[in-house]
Amino acid sequence: MRLLSVNVGQPSAMQIGNNAVVTGICKRPVPGRVRVTEEGLDGDRVMNRKHHGGPDQAVYLYTREDYDHWEGALGRSLEPGTFGENLLIGGLESADVPIGERFRVGGVLLEVTACRIPCATLGARMGDLGFVKRFAAARRPGLYTRVLEGGEVGPGDPVTREPAPAGAPTVGEVFDLWFSDPPPRGTLEGYLTYPLGIRLRRAVEELLGGL
Repeated sequence: MRLLSVNVGQPSAMQIGNNAVVTGICKRPVPGRVRVTEEGLDGDRVMNRKHHGGPDQAVYLYTREDYDHWEGALGRSLEPGTFGENLLIGGLESADVPIGERFRVGGVLLEVTACRIPCATLGARMGDLGFVKRFAAARRPGLYTRVLEGGEVGPGDPVTREPAPAGAPTVGEVFDLWFSDPPPRGTLEGYLTYPLGIRLRRAVEELLGGL
């Protein structure tokens, strides 16, 4: 596997319905090497801190395979950073990756913590507010990660995987929590034994409280 693109974004205005918002979703590839810390990539701005960013969602990964799906579905090519990802990598399907899987990317070690949940900002970015439903149905959420070891990354860096703990739920399975009936209590309780991001952990706890 290889790192194909490193993308960062600065605040930009976007119209969502009748509302103008400032977002950091519009990311662009950058050349050379970029420093990564536990808060994310140097030069990248996260505006909606309620739902994005922070140590448990410091770096967002999307895959070439996911891009291939969307280019076929949309009938057009898509530039790296279109989905707001920081790192575009090739060699895997994002939904199949377990929570707790670790990726060594260049000089950085990342741990998968959560899936991306689509919102109206993504729809506006794609020029189609109905895209949120398409994203959910496609089940290609991408990977939120925490930074276990900081360092530098750059296009062309090798990407290697360290297996997640046995029995960990996949990113696709936790993504389904938002769009399907919840699994049995025992399954949800089991999810909490893995290194979920804090927002995902709270969502699982809320589901348990409602059972």
